Amino acid sequence: MSTIDLEKFSRYSRPGPRYTSYPTALEFSDDFGYDRYLEYLEQGKGPLSIYVHLPFCRSACYFCGCNVVFTSKREKLSEYVEYLKREIDILAQHIDTKREVIQFHFGGGTPTYYQAFELDEIMEYLRSKFPNWSEEAETSVEIDPRFFNEDQMKVFQKHGFNRISFGVQDFDPRVQEEIHRIQPYETTKAAVELARKYGIESINTDLIYGLPYQTLESFQRTLERARSLDPDRLAVFNYAHVPWLKKTMRKFDETTIPAPEVKLQILQHTIDYLTAEGYEMIGMDHFAKPEDELFGAIAKGELHRNFQGYTTRGGANLIGIGLTSIGEGERYYAQNTKNMNEYEEAIDAGRLPYERGVELNDDDLLRKSVIMELMANFSVDIPRVEKEFGIDFADYFADALEKLKEFEEAELLSVTPQRIQVAPTGTLLIRNIAMPFDAYMNKYEGNKKSFSKTV
Repeated sequence: MSTIDLEKFSRYSRPGPRYTSYPTALEFSDDFGYDRYLEYLEQGKGPLSIYVHLPFCRSACYFCGCNVVFTSKREKLSEYVEYLKREIDILAQHIDTKREVIQFHFGGGTPTYYQAFELDEIMEYLRSKFPNWSEEAETSVEIDPRFFNEDQMKVFQKHGFNRISFGVQDFDPRVQEEIHRIQPYETTKAAVELARKYGIESINTDLIYGLPYQTLESFQRTLERARSLDPDRLAVFNYAHVPWLKKTMRKFDETTIPAPEVKLQILQHTIDYLTAEGYEMIGMDHFAKPEDELFGAIAKGELHRNFQGYTTRGGANLIGIGLTSIGEGERYYAQNTKNMNEYEEAIDAGRLPYERGVELNDDDLLRKSVIMELMANFSVDIPRVEKEFGIDFADYFADALEKLKEFEEAELLSVTPQRIQVAPTGTLLIRNIAMPFDAYMNKYEGNKKSFSKTV
């Protein structure tokens, strides 16, 4: 990657979505009602992707933007397992449980905060209700190396887990202390070795840049230590500082958070370093070895993006189970309640704990297709979009193409009648490049508390 103009790029730093969905979660509301959601579930066909959210953590990591419940009381975790099973029972009344499961993910919180027998109980129950799992299903779990043991790993092996993502964030002791997550390198190394021992062939490590007290030099050391673990994939996320949403983030002295130009230096070094080490950039924030299936998918333009990140399993309905989890169908997004009392009350009443969502119209579907193709493949096949949606791309997206001209003039992308192609340097601003196609962005213009910064 050519050397970037840090001053120029830092000017692009503005609030913007990460586009794990389109429309974004800010558009979710109760206008998309419970009965309409059930209609979609009951009419759904084709393969399934299932996400189970285990929200519990022992203590807060101050950088975290996830919806979690902090507790040291084991009985709360056990109670939640029973409610999960009851939610699965209710779900089974409204969906064809014979549909093939091609993707499964345990998220958190910290899924391995649960004991091995509890994880086994959840998986056994889920499989009893959804018995048709593809032999090639992508089955994954997020793991905090501080809470991981061999008994848990045996459960994952038993149920065919083939991908593990380890949360690291940063190896620097000062950064770890500030973000309230002390995790020695040796702890992470032992966790990775345990997964390898049990035959896990796809290991991902999560890093975050932009955390307090990080410098280019300190993150270089973190990258080198992460690389020494030989992960198959790395996710290197831009820290989303949203203290108006997450109280723990208010603990940070904002003067210690790296400036946009420093974050860009870190990102450019990350791309250059990992590329030199044999990885390829896959979508936004992700890197994979060339032999990884994600790399093959992006080469074919078949990479997909959803709430679980990047995947080759496109076309499946995502079913979210558990507190605050999100589901996705072709024409809707649906989110469970974030409140534990409301979650339990809904299930006690025999209802799914659905709270809000959005139903996509034809314009949403079209814009979602374009934005997700940009986010996943850094390009848009214009004739494909025109054929699929019956539009004239240049006419329909005249306003968006006009806004892209500044990026084109800066040689960050090229636009032809056949394709929008983002240049390697332009990938650093992929969120900015996708935003002109977002029909909802205008109403958030000038609102600094809508999204995290793009740079």
